[in-house]
Parts: sequence; structure tokens; C-alpha cells
Amino acid sequence: MIQRLVLAACLITYPAVSFAQEPAYSDDRSDGAALVRSLYNAIARKEYARAYSYFSDKSQLASYQDFAGGYADTVEVEVKTGTVTPEGAAGSLYMPVPVAVRSIDKAGKEHVFAGCYVTRLASPTVQEPPFTPVLIDSAELEEVGKPFDQAVPMVCHTPS
Repeated sequence: MIQRLVLAACLITYPAVSFAQEPAYSDDRSDGAALVRSLYNAIARKEYARAYSYFSDKSQLASYQDFAGGYADTVEVEVKTGTVTPEGAAGSLYMPVPVAVRSIDKAGKEHVFAGCYVTRLASPTVQEPPFTPVLIDSAELEEVGKPFDQAVPMVCHTPS
């Protein structure tokens, strides 16, 4: 029953979340889409250490300083998530999250990115303390020429 509720919650399509003004703190790791929204909440609030912590394998990222520096010119960010279709594999629940991201830089230029985040929850029944919540395993986004409200991909899959 609980698994069906979690699955149903993961299939909800969420509206865009805009962070034109500093938003209230949000750290929700209950599913993949919530985690991605929390990532952009941290970026909007310039809490780069929190944003960096959402990634499971930091060796695939730039250094923390480069990660934070990559957002130095960002003054506004908005994220929209699409339908998440969870996939179970080898003791983990993968939740690929289709996203569109709209950012505005200090020069006032708008950028729209689209792609997928793959999030993963290791089975809570096999974990030992400390508990590891949902984390981002990978991200593939690219700048697109579509309007933000049309940029969310229809579906994402876990990499093979």
C-alpha cells in the first residue's frame, strides 16, 4: 500500500516554481521531483553547499568552488518538472525527472535549459545509519531554443 502511494505521488506533474524573490527555505527529499525543486531552491537562495550536497557522486561534478562559481551571474531561476516514472533496480528506486530550467543572468539575459535528472533512493530496508535520502545520480541538461513553458521533456529514463 505504501509503495503504491509513493508511486502515485511520483507520477504527479508539478507546476513551475518561480524564485524571482528569495523563496522560503525548502529541503524536500521525499521523491525525485521534490529533490530537484529543492536543488533550485538552494540555488535561488545562493545556498550552494546545500545544492552541491544533493548529488550522490561529487567526483562527476566540478569542484565545489567551480560549482558555486557557475551560478555567480545567476540572479533568478525557475524550474518546472514533468512526469516522473519510477523504475526499480537492484535494491534502488530510480526516479528520472524531466525538467526545464529558466534562468536570468546579471545582464538580464534569459536562458532556458531542458533535460533530465536521474535521482535514486537506496532501499530504506537495507540501509544502516546514517540513512541516505534521495540523491541526484546524474544530470543531463542543455540550453534549448524553446520557450520555458514548452521545454520540459515528455519522459526521461534511467541510463542503461
